[in-house]
Amino acid sequence: MTDRSALMQAFIAATDWAGAAIAPLAGDASNRRYLRLTHPSTGTTAVLMDAPPERGEDVRPFLHIARYLTGLGLSAPQILAQDESRGFLILEDLGDALFARVIPVAPQMEDQLYAAATDVLIDLHRAPPPEGLKPYGPETMTDMAALAFDWYLTGATGDNSPQRAEVLAALQRLLRQHAATTDVIVLRDYHAENLLWLPERIGAARVGLLDFQDAMTGHRAYDLVSVLQDARRDVPPLIETAMIARYCAATGTDQTIFEAAYHCLGAQRNLRILGVFARLCLRDGKAHYVDLMPRVWDHLQRDLDHPTLSPVADLLRAALPAPTSAIRERLRAHCAS
Repeated sequence: MTDRSALMQAFIAATDWAGAAIAPLAGDASNRRYLRLTHPSTGTTAVLMDAPPERGEDVRPFLHIARYLTGLGLSAPQILAQDESRGFLILEDLGDALFARVIPVAPQMEDQLYAAATDVLIDLHRAPPPEGLKPYGPETMTDMAALAFDWYLTGATGDNSPQRAEVLAALQRLLRQHAATTDVIVLRDYHAENLLWLPERIGAARVGLLDFQDAMTGHRAYDLVSVLQDARRDVPPLIETAMIARYCAATGTDQTIFEAAYHCLGAQRNLRILGVFARLCLRDGKAHYVDLMPRVWDHLQRDLDHPTLSPVADLLRAALPAPTSAIRERLRAHCAS
């Protein structure tokens, strides 16, 4: 038994879940690990989060945001037990009905699920954000978009671009002009593999929320882009259009202004994701993320087609190559072992 495993067992033993059966759950792109606990006497289940501080993990942001979300009546997991210093949490088990799993077996529910996810954002944006969050403003977003050059481009071609500074400066100007407000919480990983369907609950609480510990304050369009321009699954364009209209109608937002922000944020986000996926392969040895790049690239191209992006579209297309099969193979060949 490793030292980490011994610490975990001691944590569980000191809670109401002592003696629980333990089974693994799917992880994510972080250093966190998730396990399902089954209570020895009641048979009820819970989820254990193992977030090693020595690997850069910190459960405190998760706790802060979870309590904020549940305080609004939204369905983040309830906290059942915690050890902040050692990075262990026992959480309410919200089940396995991820949107990404429900839709393939019940495609007739796709509109309903995305409408519910949009309604969560409508409700969330009516509340002031929690205290202590950093702003995800134009300067920070531009720094994140630079990952497309520093990891994706250099990994794909072996070199960075002489247009890097020019492209990023043009992108930052657009973000300052169209998407500079940071007046709501943005969960930032708001997509079908982090949303759970809880049909027995009411209203926006029917959507279970996961993986929100990196929340910041940002623009109202950001999480809608995140869920509708999903790196892991194709969202039908008609649903994307309908959910933008649904959000704008419910919030009294000018749709033309909102769509300009939406596509600026979409371009920024998809650039960041290209860079993050390349980094996950080249630095962390997670080669499967390379397979998702063509979808992210397609999202980026649709964003660049919006008239608002015309000052940067040609610059970006000249600076970054598409993730062709040859480029993806090059990235895989240099994947960390």
